[in-house]
Amino acid sequence: MTKPAGALGLALAIASAAVVLGLMVGSADIEFTQVLGHLFTDDGSVEDRIVDELRLPRVLTAFAVGGLLALAGALMQVLLRNPLGDPYVLGVSGGAAFAVLTAMLLGLPALWHTPLALVGAFVSTMLVFGLTRHGDDWHGDRLLLTGVVIAAGWSALISFVLSVSPAMRLPGMLFWLMGDLSDAAAPLLPALALVAVLLLAVLRARELDIAGGGLLQAASLGVDTRRLRLEIYFAAALATAAAVAVAGAIGFVGLVTPHLVRRLGIIEHRLLLPCAVLGGGALLVLADTAARTLISPMQLPVGVLTALIGVPTFLALLQWRRER
Repeated sequence: MTKPAGALGLALAIASAAVVLGLMVGSADIEFTQVLGHLFTDDGSVEDRIVDELRLPRVLTAFAVGGLLALAGALMQVLLRNPLGDPYVLGVSGGAAFAVLTAMLLGLPALWHTPLALVGAFVSTMLVFGLTRHGDDWHGDRLLLTGVVIAAGWSALISFVLSVSPAMRLPGMLFWLMGDLSDAAAPLLPALALVAVLLLAVLRARELDIAGGGLLQAASLGVDTRRLRLEIYFAAALATAAAVAVAGAIGFVGLVTPHLVRRLGIIEHRLLLPCAVLGGGALLVLADTAARTLISPMQLPVGVLTALIGVPTFLALLQWRRER
């Protein structure tokens, strides 16, 4: 088992290193000491503008989005008692993405994107869990199959929206759909959402530990499972909606990160949740750094790189569950 102080220290070190690397690496590499200088002083140089106006907002947004996705995945996994729970796999991201793309098609202002993404994510969550619920608990295999079907349905609706979209808007919509942080200039909204959801989840850490053995067992031990479900479902939907509204449908961060944290022996949610947030933020920052530098000056959608990481991990998890 990993000691709490050591686990948090390791997660903080990895997250800090990822943020610093994201600020240093790009079309114009900047040394570490210069990055620190530009963060705390304004000398009006080109490098200062690159760090303060381009890289810093993008890195902070990527960190917040990655933390939101990892947190949503961790919450879904514990309540479903299934390590394969993930906003992308279960179709929650698809519902949010469909809502935002519809808003783009109708020409609604960006202010509407986050509320509509929340509605789409919450509708998808209720569909998956409502169709899968049996009594007062859920069966993991049925939930995964239902989630895959719901995700396919959202994918079909997304394809319809794209097919009727004006040709002028289509490239931007497609790039956003695959995960895009190129226009990330306002990290405050996802950061506030991350802090709010994390605080709510940490306050329910003890109940989440008990719910890991099943909601029926948790109810027998005095946990108000109905309230816990509503709070956690809403929190996961809010985290997913905030992430999708800002960066598009980025997959597999919520699947990979909590599982890796648990593989380190971190089980208690008062420690697992913040470590998952730090790990998810670091993962997306590194993926976004690679996305904007691998074929520079062109940029890749960051969702492409997270999928390349997540797909083999997902298959490995399926194999691991079968062997168990």
